[in-house]
Amino acid sequence: MFSRQCPGQYPLALLCALAALGVTWRPATAGRSCTESRQVYAEKGYNLNTAPLTQISGEHLRLCPQDYTCCSSVMEEALARKSEVDFLSAIDDTSQFLLTTFTQRHRKFDEFFRELIELAEKSMNQMFTKTYGKLYTQNARVFQDLFVDLRRYYTGGNVSLGEVLAEFWSRLVERVFSLVNPQYQFSEEYLECVSKHAEQLQPFGDLPRKLRIQVSRAFIASRALVQGLATGRDIVSKAAKLSAGGECVRALMRQWYCPLCRGTPSLRPCRAFCLNVMKGCLANQADLDTEWNNFIDALMQVSEKLEGPFNMELAADSISVKVSEAIMHMQENSVSTSTKVFQGCGSPRPAPGRSRRSPRDQGGNRRPFRTYSPEEKPTTAAGTNLDRLVSDLKERLRPMRGFWVSLPYTICNDDKMAADLTNEDRCWNGQTRGRYLPDVTGDGLVSQINNPEVEVDIARPDVRIRQLIMELRVATNRLRHAQTGQDTDFIDSEEGSGSGGGTGGERYSDDWPGYGPYSPPYGKPPRNPSGPNKPPRIRDRPGPKWTRPNPGHGGHVKSGVSRPTACVATLLLLTIAAVMWR
Repeated sequence: MFSRQCPGQYPLALLCALAALGVTWRPATAGRSCTESRQVYAEKGYNLNTAPLTQISGEHLRLCPQDYTCCSSVMEEALARKSEVDFLSAIDDTSQFLLTTFTQRHRKFDEFFRELIELAEKSMNQMFTKTYGKLYTQNARVFQDLFVDLRRYYTGGNVSLGEVLAEFWSRLVERVFSLVNPQYQFSEEYLECVSKHAEQLQPFGDLPRKLRIQVSRAFIASRALVQGLATGRDIVSKAAKLSAGGECVRALMRQWYCPLCRGTPSLRPCRAFCLNVMKGCLANQADLDTEWNNFIDALMQVSEKLEGPFNMELAADSISVKVSEAIMHMQENSVSTSTKVFQGCGSPRPAPGRSRRSPRDQGGNRRPFRTYSPEEKPTTAAGTNLDRLVSDLKERLRPMRGFWVSLPYTICNDDKMAADLTNEDRCWNGQTRGRYLPDVTGDGLVSQINNPEVEVDIARPDVRIRQLIMELRVATNRLRHAQTGQDTDFIDSEEGSGSGGGTGGERYSDDWPGYGPYSPPYGKPPRNPSGPNKPPRIRDRPGPKWTRPNPGHGGHVKSGVSRPTACVATLLLLTIAAVMWR
């Protein structure tokens, strides 16, 4: 036995002692060819002038084992930079599915919702023009402004849907009341009184409340979904573009390119070795996981709401239908409504030269507003429909859960990045070919305290990742509120108005003579009475706000109406802000 292990040219005692200690002898590797390493190095686009032809001593190496090597110092530095590029490219390739999904679905949903609003306005204009003719076109500005404000809200404007719809009905009741009572002449002050008490009168029945609930829920959910998709796109883009730290780059070099320096460029790192390196390099991204999963779940839930009770197609389509039904309701109940108005606001002055006519006669040969069959109204937009969009989105969102914590596994499962589990004994373990013995560390920053490959300062989390976590929390909060029909931008100011979900907090006092408790069709939140596009009305006569015109003269007397509550007072502020289009 000793004759094979202890050749005569070496001191017998020394070599036999090494053999007894289990040290395997091998001949010196200086002078071994570096042909394979040079070929791979050249294929990566590097100049071979600095690449040794045969292995040289490795004392100059800073990252790889200082054994005989095929790498010069220049090569080691170049390959270290290449390892960082490969790492970032792997992250970019792996996250491309997420980025593509969020980008494309954001664009498709945005185009779809915008076109739905456009089609809803065109449908209303066409149907109302055909049905009501000149009486509609003369008052079309009321309806146009409604859609202008709906677009502003959807595109992220600081607009309250509750205020938008309340102002619309306030202005509409003034127009319709004048149209159903053509035998009278109404001043702006008188119409303001009508608008102020519309909540108690409910001239449009329960339709304003129903429309507010349907439109608010659908628009809030649609805007939240589109904004959420944009947030997802931005989060992925930012998280995938973070640079690798110095410790990470050194570990990447050791696992991917030190085998090349040892003359075995085809040797892949052991999978566990790769996982430890990736978990160390992606420790901060892994901390995104909890908030990321909450965010994906919230997107899924809002998508499901859009398929059901918050359907944007149905909401956009119902605007013209419910408005026409509301006007028809007021026409059919014009006598009783007018009687109540005359009791509360006083008897109006007769219009000069006008005889009393039925409200149904004022349109000439025109028919009153009516409802329309589904085939008369468009229900799809942008060449698709909501069900198809939502179904596709949910299918793509499901595999996104756990993306950041599973990213190291995704990268290391690529056979170009690491050896598979069947080659645990024939892979690069950081020093040579053989099994990788250390355990795989846990996920996240704190777990890297015992990472054997990457030195991570767990006391210094990445500030940029922490910012992304906060952005995810904000987006998730918005989506969760949208599931209940609430907009986080107005949840404080509109608490109690019901403008978010349309169901809670509506309490009003009875300030209309002769009537008991009631539930008005809509609440009117406070609104700035003036603005750049809607200057306040100029009243031609000063006087107390809560008075009514005396039918006998131009003066004012107390109406006997009790002082309105704060909620009704806001109706006056909104009405003052409107512009009469007559």
